[in-house]
Amino acid sequence: MRTPRFSTVVASAATVALAPMLLAQGLRVRRTTPRLPGADGPVTGGADGGLALLVLGESTVDGVGAPDHESALTGSVAAALAERTGRPVRWQALGKTGASARVVRAELLPKAARADLVVIALGVNDTTGLRSGAAFRRDLLRLGVGVRRRLGPVPVVLAGVPPMGRFPALPQPLRVVLGLRSGVLASAAAELSAVPGVRYVPMPAAMLDPATFAADGFHPGPAAYRIWGGQLAEAALLLVTR
Repeated sequence: MRTPRFSTVVASAATVALAPMLLAQGLRVRRTTPRLPGADGPVTGGADGGLALLVLGESTVDGVGAPDHESALTGSVAAALAERTGRPVRWQALGKTGASARVVRAELLPKAARADLVVIALGVNDTTGLRSGAAFRRDLLRLGVGVRRRLGPVPVVLAGVPPMGRFPALPQPLRVVLGLRSGVLASAAAELSAVPGVRYVPMPAAMLDPATFAADGFHPGPAAYRIWGGQLAEAALLLVTR
């Protein structure tokens, strides 16, 4: 079994050895990949009188790949929670395309309303920003501390770091290198499940079928968001009902 340390060394070595090619491929991907907008419509929704859900994160929380937040990640989690509990869910989506964990803590968390449950979806921008596993884990921990200072002792679900080695838009060897680096961040984030009231949930394999991606080959489409939302809701209920 590969240890996190081994994976970190391999990812770092591959990044350095292939740096010129990776830079060229990255620039080409940025130039040729369709730039999809965030979800349209309000960033809050649902009904009062039940569970209050807050989702924080990067472009997936901004709803890129879906027409509105109802069919993006936040709405999908809320719908799955409502279906499984029979209770209304009031939701708030605070996402920013291009955001890292540090940006979410500094810019989005101060906008958070009251919540009974928080879902955090991050990792792609920290991967492409070459953030180390240790630094990413520290950033997530600080974000989690900030969440609880603002909202109280709420349960926190950490959505799995997307495995970028499965992104159709990325050419090789950029895909394999970013896949290694995202795996390092996923292992680091998973360690935070040791914190009481926090659970890390790896991204479900079913939403990594190329057919479930949006037109840019980089973000989930509505079908993938539904799968992801259902998985995160199941994990959240284990924390909420304890």
